[in-house]
Amino acid sequence: MHFNTGDTAWVLVSSALVLFMTPGLAFFYGGMVRSKNVLGMLMQNYVTMAVVSIVWVFVTYSLAFGPDWGGFGIIGTFHFFGLAHINQQVPGFVGAKAQSIPPVVFVIFQMMFAIITPAIITGSTADRLKLSAFIVFICAWSVLVYAPIAHWVFSPNGWLAKMGVEDFAGGSVVEMNCGIAGVAVAMVVGRRRGWPKDSMTPHNVPLALIGAGILWFGWFGFNAGSALGANLLSANAFINTNTAGAAALLAWIVAEKIRTGKSTTLGAVSGAVAGLVAITPACGFVNVWGALLIGIAAGVVCESAVHIKFRFKIDDSLDVGGVHLVGGIVGTLLIGFFGSRAINGVNGLLLGGNVTLLLHQALAVVVTIVYGFVVTWLIATVVHKTMGMRISESEETLGMDLALHAERGYEFGTALGVRIGSVFTGGND
Repeated sequence: MHFNTGDTAWVLVSSALVLFMTPGLAFFYGGMVRSKNVLGMLMQNYVTMAVVSIVWVFVTYSLAFGPDWGGFGIIGTFHFFGLAHINQQVPGFVGAKAQSIPPVVFVIFQMMFAIITPAIITGSTADRLKLSAFIVFICAWSVLVYAPIAHWVFSPNGWLAKMGVEDFAGGSVVEMNCGIAGVAVAMVVGRRRGWPKDSMTPHNVPLALIGAGILWFGWFGFNAGSALGANLLSANAFINTNTAGAAALLAWIVAEKIRTGKSTTLGAVSGAVAGLVAITPACGFVNVWGALLIGIAAGVVCESAVHIKFRFKIDDSLDVGGVHLVGGIVGTLLIGFFGSRAINGVNGLLLGGNVTLLLHQALAVVVTIVYGFVVTWLIATVVHKTMGMRISESEETLGMDLALHAERGYEFGTALGVRIGSVFTGGND
């Protein structure tokens, strides 16, 4: 079996870029919580990197990309359990889809997607999630939710993939999946004490901006790397990713300015993330005009969507639903309008295609949301009923950093025997 060294090198670099996104996500989330919980947020994301890495190589990869069980396109088998038979060709990747990289490189690349997806969920339950329960939850969620949906869409043998659903880098598998899961877990765990009455503003916006910058940087590996080769398709995905992120940033701050009279720095990076989310499924199927319009749509729609949680009184702390779920829906559906045969795939409605692609995309949205919500809610409920998913009232008041980890995110020392840390945190601790 011959492998292309250039393609292999690019996918390995892309894998590292995608892994780097999880620490970036940790900083993004860490800056947006109160100072007493910053280490708790970072810890959840770093623990996710460790836990999912182990579960992936032993179980989840085989279920997501192993030989199809029963021929129904629902789930794989344990053929690759513990990376057994790892030198065999990944099932379904034949003909035009044949891979030019060693199978173990594909394992590595896809592992990074499996890591960041449950890490994103932590934003919905910020300030109140028990670490031990979270570890149990992500083990079960990776196997029962992530693996099946990845098999449906990412494996050529999956039922949605065979139907013709287009998802280049994870609009359904990653974005909508983690978005609806975050909403489900937030509902099970319950609202933060004092929300929405008490002020729970971000304690360190610059830290959040640094995290968002790392996310934007890593997203090029996420999307362009999904071409699985150093080629023109990868380059198109790269430029589309950047274009959509930029357009969404500008659209968000304009919408924010119209709504509140101010454009915020946190709004700017939230807009960029929304655009990057929305272009994720579409980056390898649309031209740069499509990417621009998808970005604008994501910026405007997601800026409005983040306020819906107040109407339904769902404490999705860091707007995982409003950004990742809604952004994923926007990008997935708009492929049905802006898809371009000249780039990859088939034409959408606005380029002379028929309604079939749009209907397939809509089906992917519906089944991902329904399956993801129901199974996530069941897993979270079982874990919550058996071991409790949230910290106690006294621990929540004290903060996750001291209550769970016996550490502080910031130690500024004392002056003349008087603690001065609150000077630097604005008293938001």
